[in-house]
Amino acid sequence: LRYPAWNPVLFEEAKGKLFLFYKVGPNPREWWGLYKTSEDNGKSWSDPVKLPKGILGPIKNKPVQLSSGVILSPSSTEEENGRWKGHIEKSVDGGTNWSLIQLDTNKKFDIIQPSILQYPRGRLQVLCRSKQGTVVQAWSNDQGNTWSKLSATKLLNPNSGTDAVTLKDGQQLIVYNPDVPGKDWFNGRGKLRVASSMDGINWKDIMVLENGTKEEYSYPAIIQTRDGLVHITYTYDRKNIKHIVLENSI
Repeated sequence: LRYPAWNPVLFEEAKGKLFLFYKVGPNPREWWGLYKTSEDNGKSWSDPVKLPKGILGPIKNKPVQLSSGVILSPSSTEEENGRWKGHIEKSVDGGTNWSLIQLDTNKKFDIIQPSILQYPRGRLQVLCRSKQGTVVQAWSNDQGNTWSKLSATKLLNPNSGTDAVTLKDGQQLIVYNPDVPGKDWFNGRGKLRVASSMDGINWKDIMVLENGTKEEYSYPAIIQTRDGLVHITYTYDRKNIKHIVLENSI
């Protein structure tokens, strides 16, 4: 019996080791987390390592490494009863051992696939996909050890994946579908935009990536490379993957 592999996430920790996190299992309610590592920039990879029970690895979006060296991995679960819950997985030893930090489980919100943003003085924000028509957030004032109650942002979300990144200049960017849920799961994914914020509260659309109607442009990923460029990839109507590069003058 062979199961599908899901949601690969690449992450480079501060000392240069590459992690490839992924899931294996019949569906997102029953899958389990694994990872491989590379010490030579991806030329060769270790055998797969299964993560401990209850630890899934990042779900769609990349981990972040704090200045302290702590790695925070944004994760979530989809339960048999239909509930979605978010959590953070924390490693203090470079990704060898992990502990789980639960996000608010308020039944008002169903959330998955968080992204982590960083602010001065150890403040963090998660932005999450939700079933409730908006991007949902939580805040931490202690480098991710505890988190606020979940709350809605002003960013629309048609139950579609987002991704966000903190730039070197402190600007926050999110790539998202600015629409509300429709009858079918793929409704609302024809438009794709980039929004910017400095405080994580007030967001402004700064770029239209796609402005379709019935097409599907979804599952974005966004990073900033060492040269300051911002790279965005996303599903292009379920036919291709599109790659866009932005100069950091936005």
